[in-house]
Amino acid sequence: MFMLRLTNNQGIEQDLKLSYDGRHLLFRSFTLGSDRNKFTETFDRIFSIDLINGKIESFGKDFPGTVTGYTIKPDGGIFFLGQLLTEIQIYEQNSPTHNIIYHKGWNGTYDKLSISNKNNFISFVHSSFTKAKEVYVTENIEKLQSAKAITNFNQLFNQRDLPQGKVYQWKNNEDNQTIEGILRYPPGKFEQKNLPLLVLIHGGLYTASLNGFQIDWENWGILAASQGWLVFEPNYRGSTGYGNQFVHQVRYQFLSRPAKDILSGIDQLIKENIADPNKLNVGGYSYGGYLTNWLITQTTRFNAALSGAGAIEHSSEWGIIDFPIFEYYVIGGAPWEVPNTYQNEAAIYQLDKVRTPTHIITGENDVRVSPGQSYMLERALHYLKIPVQLLIFPNEDHSISNNPWHGKIKVREELKWLQKYGHQSFKTIIK
Repeated sequence: MFMLRLTNNQGIEQDLKLSYDGRHLLFRSFTLGSDRNKFTETFDRIFSIDLINGKIESFGKDFPGTVTGYTIKPDGGIFFLGQLLTEIQIYEQNSPTHNIIYHKGWNGTYDKLSISNKNNFISFVHSSFTKAKEVYVTENIEKLQSAKAITNFNQLFNQRDLPQGKVYQWKNNEDNQTIEGILRYPPGKFEQKNLPLLVLIHGGLYTASLNGFQIDWENWGILAASQGWLVFEPNYRGSTGYGNQFVHQVRYQFLSRPAKDILSGIDQLIKENIADPNKLNVGGYSYGGYLTNWLITQTTRFNAALSGAGAIEHSSEWGIIDFPIFEYYVIGGAPWEVPNTYQNEAAIYQLDKVRTPTHIITGENDVRVSPGQSYMLERALHYLKIPVQLLIFPNEDHSISNNPWHGKIKVREELKWLQKYGHQSFKTIIK
């Protein structure tokens, strides 16, 4: 018995599936380029290897968004889930050389796509702003909008007055780039004015906030909106679904450029009297934590901040992160190659500007973003006499998935922090 290596990519290969005829192996790949200086592809793509001759072809290579999942058809083609803007919809391609076919379904987010090899029945999970996730089945892809729900696990949500959401667009004040994101309104207050705002920044950076129904410790905008906050989820530069150029514009400015996208969105929300300028708050996890830490050094307009597993000093982070090519690419090199960029994009050198009470969380065993980054932030804010609280989850890594209570505790404590500090400015009492 021996093993044969089939690919030689510098990337993450996952979701392997064998074709029905046994000749092709398909997989999704997040490609990092041919060497450490290249990071030319940041979208998931689907590749097919001919196990007889070794030829590799790509499905969906002309799709302008990002592929989030797929299933193989008995005839050798695929259905795939593709994200464009804030929606994930279903597409079909009969071979790597055929055109991509869009199958119009409901607005929102499709997930967990599967097909029967006997009768071509198709099943999937679907959700939208006010429609909770359920499993659906249809006998034909052409009848996607007539699919029937076969579960009602989340029926309780349909009996409640839920936050309503919508897509929101604005322009970056500096370069006039159009940016969009999601607004989630408190129940019964859809499109009302002068609402207290929570800017909730998605992680990634190569992900996006979507028209979907998700309630967990990381994507908790619906929960925050249910507590009275207008939740603003910006799809800043670096987010998927807006084309290759949009993704790559974060290079060399991987915090400062997205931050300007976000601040421009806040400016417009205030200008349109949607957000109360005296009740602005910000938070995020992972890369959302990076941006939160950066934003509180750029402005004192936020009353409260929620920093989750975010870095403040990138040289040390590059040295111990489990995914160093990420920072190598977005910053533009190693610390000794571009030291000015490492410093210019690091919050630690500007923490003396912070006037925002900040809640910090981290996992004790996080190797994606070292807990030491959170320790440094907590120490600095303590020295600066800024209200700060650090919550460390024992035996948890970056995913905070070992103990389900920890996710609940995280959101509970963050909501308490918002309630304590989010409605009034602390900066006015700083000497």
